[in-house]
Amino acid sequence: MEPIIFIVLVLIGYALGSAKLINQGNEALVERLGRYHRKLKPGLNFIVPLVDQVVMEDTTREQILDIKPQNVITKDNIYLEVDGVVYWRIRDIEKSFYAIEDLQGALINLTTTTLREIIAQNTLEQTNVSRAEMHQAISEQLNHITTDWGAEIIRLDIQNITLPESVRKSREEEQAAEIKKRALITEAEGEKEAAIKKAEGTMASVEIISQALRSNHSRDILRYLVAQDYVDASQKLGESNNAKIVFVDPSNSTEMFQELIAESAITEGHSKKSENGNA
Repeated sequence: MEPIIFIVLVLIGYALGSAKLINQGNEALVERLGRYHRKLKPGLNFIVPLVDQVVMEDTTREQILDIKPQNVITKDNIYLEVDGVVYWRIRDIEKSFYAIEDLQGALINLTTTTLREIIAQNTLEQTNVSRAEMHQAISEQLNHITTDWGAEIIRLDIQNITLPESVRKSREEEQAAEIKKRALITEAEGEKEAAIKKAEGTMASVEIISQALRSNHSRDILRYLVAQDYVDASQKLGESNNAKIVFVDPSNSTEMFQELIAESAITEGHSKKSENGNA
């Protein structure tokens, strides 16, 4: 019985030693006698104990690299402090293990170098305006190299661009000046529109009064207008602290308007005669 028990224990130990469970989202590398043998997929896998060895297990899910603030010089010689985030994943676990010693360290160094290079080719204004294009350019340039490492750069996001204090104040002053300029333009346009409306209203009023003076009730209209002027003048005098109320008879002030009516009638008569003569 003892040999049977020994064989059973050996088989159990062999089974336990050969079984390797790989979690979902991970992959593993197996070396046989010191050389790459095969790749283990998620689930239950079996290897040969003492001959095969799992040398690496890593995730193939998306990962994040935090790029610490970097000092960068733009094309127009402005010093910036830039930091960002890189989203990446392992595409070929075999390359990621055998082609590069420290994959994450290499990705950080490559990203910071490329980030500086791309920003150095752009001015400060271009860096602020065209971030999406810059992210795309950096990602494409990184992927040309990281493909050989078995890694893929999914995207890069520049989180913060910190300007020097002098540049920041200058930009704030420019923005304030631009806002003030737009406000002045808006105010001038409003005043222009108000002046046009007022002129149009005055022209319409003059046209109405001119038509009324040519009618048979011109004398009554003139008396009303003169009386209205006196009422308005009296109200303005009453609003002043030093105002004095003066009473004037409006009926004594219509002679001038009567002369204007006569002149208007004569002018209109001449116009009609001219039209009849031409006819």
